[in-house]
Formats: sequence, structure tokens, C-alpha cells
Amino acid sequence: MNGSVIIFGVNGQDGFYLKSHLEQIGYRVTGISRSVKGYVTGDVSDFSFVQNQIKSLQPELVFHLAAKSTTRHEDIFENHTTISTGTLNILESVYKHSPHTKVFITGSGVQFKSIGEAIKETDGFEALSGYSVARIQSVYAARYYRTLGVSAYVGYLFHHESPLRKENHINQRIVQVAKRIAGGSKEKLPIGDVSVIKEFGYAKDIVAGMVTLLSQNKVFEACIGTGIGHSIEEWLSCCFGHFDLDWRNHVELVSGFKSEYAKLVSNPATINKLGWRATTDIHSLAQIMLEPTA
Repeated sequence: MNGSVIIFGVNGQDGFYLKSHLEQIGYRVTGISRSVKGYVTGDVSDFSFVQNQIKSLQPELVFHLAAKSTTRHEDIFENHTTISTGTLNILESVYKHSPHTKVFITGSGVQFKSIGEAIKETDGFEALSGYSVARIQSVYAARYYRTLGVSAYVGYLFHHESPLRKENHINQRIVQVAKRIAGGSKEKLPIGDVSVIKEFGYAKDIVAGMVTLLSQNKVFEACIGTGIGHSIEEWLSCCFGHFDLDWRNHVELVSGFKSEYAKLVSNPATINKLGWRATTDIHSLAQIMLEPTA
């Protein structure tokens, strides 16, 4: 039996798959959520709560997945308290009370300066949203605590999906609209730039990459992604084509829409060298999301 693990933000899609993956390989997992029943209730932005959990459980691993997954400026303070303050609370608690603990801090592809090339973990950051500000702050906090002896890891995650993704995310919205139209709905899907290129990873794959990163003691930051870019148009074709539908007949292109980036794709060479590689392609992902199994 492996040791204990704490997952802050266990109720999200990544938390669900990570908890399942860790339990399958023998870890005892404590999931923490602000509001979802069935888990330990608490807020990662509350230092006393975080400190008490880490001090009492002495976990082998801690994962900080809690975040509001949006780049909207209106959520800047929530992103700061959950991501930035939460990171400090975890790292300080580990530093004081559980120095053997390995900590995973979630990073994001959107915190890097995107110039259209595959992004690697050594590339420079660029703060284009409140969300990216919080992610950047967290990385520097992890780097600082690393100088104090804390095993603080950062995994930069790129776009990944699952049937658990909420419909406010465009990839899931496309899935759900395609299913409704195939069932007889006459609705049209308004969408902006379908030429945007990003990754279409599977959350179940990505969480295995997180665990791979923490399984060694030499590399502390890595991009965790498929390394393969696809346009939103390709995703539309996969989802509508599943039902023998032409997406062009069911989508209204929104004029004047400007995406935050034209291309956001990782260079996962570092995590690949550690033994992890994404195994689910865009077509398999569409199948999983369109026809999820229990």
C-alpha cells in the first residue's frame, strides 16, 4: 500500500480521474471540496484549514487542482484566492509540518507567451488574463519554496476534456449541441473562430502524467499535453460527423470574435522522457464524450 494523498479541488474533472487513478495504484486519497458532499469540506484559501489537514494527515502527495476554470476578468479575485493563495497555503503548510510531502501545483498553457510554436516549460510567461496572473504567481511560489527544500512540482496542463466537462466550455458545448441536433433539435450553435488550434487531450490520460511527474526527483516542471494540435473545425467535424451531420448546416459563425490565441500546443518532450505519453487521439476522445460509459 502506498501512502496518503490530499487532492484540493477533487470535485472537478481532473480531481475525479486523479482520485480514481491513485486509488487504483494503492494510495489512500482524501478529497477536499468547498461544496460537494461526500468529500472533506474546506477551502484551500483558508490557511488554518489547509495547515490542519496537512499537519494531521502527513500526506505523501498533495495535488492543488482547485480553480475556477475561466479567464474572465470578473473572476480575478476568486482566481487569486483559490489559485495563488491556495498555493501559498499548501506550500507553507508542507514546509512547516510535512517536509517529506511532494506537492503538485497546476500550471496552464495559457500562462505562456504564445507565438504559434509548441510551448515547452522553459518558455517565458505572459499575463493576458487574471487567471494567467494567478498561475504565474503560483509557479514563482513553487520555485521559491523549492529553494527551502520543499518538493514543489509544476505540471503545465493544456486543453483536455472528458464527459465530466461542463457545457460552458466550448468543446463540451459542441458535443452536447451535436447530440441534441441528432435527436431532432433545430437549434443553431453560435461559435467564433473555428480555425483556432489547440490540444484535445483526455483528462484520464493527463492525470496519469501528473503522477508520473511526481514519481521522480530530478524534473520539477513539465508541460503535460498531447503535443498534437487540432482546429476547432476538426472537433466540429468529429462530433457532428459521428451522427452523419455536416457541422456547417448547424453552426452560426460569430463575426468580430477574437480568440486569446491562434495556436496553443505543448512540447511534451520532457514528460515523455519520464515515461508518460498521451494515448487518446481526437477521434477517440469524441467517441468517449459523445457516448460516455458509466
